[in-house]
Amino acid sequence: MGVRTIFLIISDTHADGLTGVLPRLPVNIAIHCGDLTEESKIRELQATVDLLKSIDAPLKLVIPGNHDFTLNVPVFKSILAEVRPLHEPELVKREYGDFGDARELFERAASDGIRLLDEGTHHFALHNGAQLKVYASPYTASRAGDRNAKEKPQACGYPGLFEAVARSRPRMHCFGHIHEAWGAKLVVWGNTAGERPSHLTAIDDDKSTSIETLAGLRHPEWDTAETAKRRARCNTLFINAGIQNLEVDGEPQLPRVVDIDLPILVRK
Repeated sequence: MGVRTIFLIISDTHADGLTGVLPRLPVNIAIHCGDLTEESKIRELQATVDLLKSIDAPLKLVIPGNHDFTLNVPVFKSILAEVRPLHEPELVKREYGDFGDARELFERAASDGIRLLDEGTHHFALHNGAQLKVYASPYTASRAGDRNAKEKPQACGYPGLFEAVARSRPRMHCFGHIHEAWGAKLVVWGNTAGERPSHLTAIDDDKSTSIETLAGLRHPEWDTAETAKRRARCNTLFINAGIQNLEVDGEPQLPRVVDIDLPILVRK
């Protein structure tokens, strides 16, 4: 037995206001999986904070992406160091802010339930009486086997990340970045042989179920009761929640709303 917990999952919003895209329903927790902005400018980050505030959830978790470099002060400093001498420093300051300004935006939004997560494991006591453990990582591999949307489909992503997921087998694995791979899959893990699991060896494809993909369903609806039943029989729910559509003038891809039974909070 667990506590039914409803998640809203989004990624790759790139400072888009998402007018009319987000569902108008209360959820227990919202997760933004990264790429909040296009260029990590202060106005873009503020737009993302405003978007998160509009979500009806007591807790909203945010994991920065590679586009959101000003949220990582050492990275921001290294980028500016590479363009020395810095032309128009006042313009840069106006567009990107001082070191730490980007993070301060999210710190001020903590009263609205917004939490910016750094690398590592985080524990939360949810309002619905459930406990949640999240491992967050803002890092994106520079060479992750990405591809152009028009190229022949192939495996994408960072193998080391998949190995970590295959070893830990979380209830849910949320991500984005490869926009054209939007979709969700209920993964049943097989009996992994060896120490280097891959998507070819670690997943039992005969028992796993693709819920929705861009190739099969361009205008998806929310999860049905039947997909919820199938989810309960599976080990890990993989969700690529990339919102941005790579097609010219394409409508945003829809966010994902799922419910999962989480462990009951044990109060000490």
